[in-house]
Amino acid sequence: MLCAAAGASGADTTPPAPTSLAPLPAHVSFRNHVIPVMTKMGCNSGACHGAAAGKNGFKLTLRGYDPETDYVTLTRQAAGRRTNPLEPARSLILLKPTRTIPHMGGRRFEVGSPEYRVIAAWIAAGMPPPTEADARIRSVEVTPARRVLAEGDELQLAVKARFSDGTVEDVTRWARYTSGDETVAEVGDTGLVKMQGYGETAINVSYLSQVAPARVAVPFPLSVPAEVYAQAERRNFIDDLVLAKLQQLHFAPAGLCTDAEFVRRAFLDAAGILPRPEDVDRFGADTSAAKRERLVDALLERPEFVDYWAYKWSDVLLVSSRKLSRKSAQAFYDWIREGVAANKPWDAFARELTTAAGRSDEQGAVNYFLIHRSPIDLAESYTQAFLGLTLTCARCHNHPLEKWTQRDYYGFANLFARVAHKSEGGSFVVYSTPAGDLNLGQGSSSPRIGKPLPPRPLDGKPLPLGAAQDRREYVARWLTAADNTLFARAVVNRVWGNFLGRGLVNPVDDLRSTNPASNDELFAAVARDFVAHGYDVKRLIRTIMTSATYQRSSQTSALNIDDDRYYSHYLIRRLPAEVILDAFSQVTGVPEKFEGYPLGTRALQLPDTRVKSYFLTAFGRPERLVTSAAERQQDPTLAQALHVINGDTLNRKLMAEGGTIDRLAAAAAGDAAVVRALYLSALSREPTPAEDAALLKALAGPEGAPAAPSNRRLAVEDVAWALLTSKEFLFNH
Repeated sequence: MLCAAAGASGADTTPPAPTSLAPLPAHVSFRNHVIPVMTKMGCNSGACHGAAAGKNGFKLTLRGYDPETDYVTLTRQAAGRRTNPLEPARSLILLKPTRTIPHMGGRRFEVGSPEYRVIAAWIAAGMPPPTEADARIRSVEVTPARRVLAEGDELQLAVKARFSDGTVEDVTRWARYTSGDETVAEVGDTGLVKMQGYGETAINVSYLSQVAPARVAVPFPLSVPAEVYAQAERRNFIDDLVLAKLQQLHFAPAGLCTDAEFVRRAFLDAAGILPRPEDVDRFGADTSAAKRERLVDALLERPEFVDYWAYKWSDVLLVSSRKLSRKSAQAFYDWIREGVAANKPWDAFARELTTAAGRSDEQGAVNYFLIHRSPIDLAESYTQAFLGLTLTCARCHNHPLEKWTQRDYYGFANLFARVAHKSEGGSFVVYSTPAGDLNLGQGSSSPRIGKPLPPRPLDGKPLPLGAAQDRREYVARWLTAADNTLFARAVVNRVWGNFLGRGLVNPVDDLRSTNPASNDELFAAVARDFVAHGYDVKRLIRTIMTSATYQRSSQTSALNIDDDRYYSHYLIRRLPAEVILDAFSQVTGVPEKFEGYPLGTRALQLPDTRVKSYFLTAFGRPERLVTSAAERQQDPTLAQALHVINGDTLNRKLMAEGGTIDRLAAAAAGDAAVVRALYLSALSREPTPAEDAALLKALAGPEGAPAAPSNRRLAVEDVAWALLTSKEFLFNH
């Protein structure tokens, strides 16, 4: 049976004919031609015979990831009835998909169609099996690769496949197509694109294991004069490239944010803290044209900057006492923090981690190899952390959204097969061994070759299995090589997402080729600049923060309100859990108590996310179980709202003796000074006249008389509560 699950009704699902039919290849290959036909027709999809249990006794490997197994299934099983070399037309794999005989999966192609002729030609040629000598696909090319169109326009894509023997084939008919955003563009089975709405998206094209995107766009129907872009503020190359994209799509850039907005935004984004009232006053009084640049420089030297980024990289590297002793977790965190404090170049940071050896309580970086003790776990976590790639799908079959195959996956995992550890004196020692490979056995989800694969970086040169060279040294050199663009792009995207609210690629750790950047030219330029300046993370941060793009207002207009990814305005987002909790403590003057840590330890100074805190859990603190940005939950929830309004975290701080509320309630400076102090502390701005008048009235006693001390304290507490539970406080803008 073929494609039995495609439609129980047996409805005709024949794809429409392409605009032109490519000639059949001179020599039909099972690996390079028959498998793609079955994939395009859906025969080996997860809903059909590619399912884990197959369909109606007929099982193919998902999307043809194992041609050798599929060959045996088609030519040897079911008494060989599926293929008939003497009379190809009587083969079941031709009779059923054409509905010459009944087929629950419906008609997949017509008799005499190119699909039919490919399979028939292979059978007539004696059904040659896949061999190691087969040409292997190297790339697919899509034309046009980029096009700006109008709503309702249609565009026919053309796809060519390049093979290792130098041949190039037109595979437009047999490639698979998906749209990244169907509200912008839809794409049919033959590569015919129809523009549905405004915006830009990628049409992802795949053939065998290779994928490539084509970019299509329809500018928004907005009228923005050219001088708006010409006169827009520009501070560095980032702004030039952002404005070029905005002009292409007809979005108007917002103006720059106010000084009050910038000082609060910069402190929160760079160091995870609020500016103190004196910081706000000092910045507001500075009349220098370069004061924003000077503020950025000062922030980069603060210890809170180190705390914030050490915590962020600890999220990525999964520092936790879940799999480590508390002493080892602290050592790992200390190593990360020391690297941030020294502004260690990112390539040196990654290289030291990759090759780390020694005791877990002395050499903090070795704990990465105790958190991930198997080559499989290491391969998946390492590529996610340092390359922004999720390889997990390729563990069981070729990646459905990327070019990575099972062989790529297990070859890469074998690079970590010689990492060993042993217990010693209450600690662990991590070291590299001279022998050992990741064995791939029959019956597992790994490739069924029964022997280890040569250790090989992704798209890199393999090491011989018997090579004595330290494999971790080899992978470290490959990872940090200047031509490994994914390495730089991965950290640039994480840093960019921290400051702009959304990565150039979103999610920030999903850098597969079928998930292209919102601005390819900008992403490439920032990554090149990062590499050219020695992988200097601080310099990267300064470049972003001093750009006009980062400093744009969050206020939208009719000319950019629909923009959520091209940076015409600053994207408002909720503050992270740890930042909110530390801000509550800062404004109220009441530090949070974390069990096992000195009073005054801030949430962003904790080396371990297993420290008990209902607030941090409710507000989305990651458990550090998997290397994924999705572990941190940033979406507001009802539980969060209820806890802020009625929970004891904030209320306890507001009622605590000796805190800011006590001090302000007892101050002799007057109600106006109290209101101003609370606004500067919580919102980093002065109250508006209307806000000032309303709050002064609330603080005053009956008929304007001074309130009794107890009543005054409650009134000050209420004002502080209102500010600390406001959207303006909980969101960065």
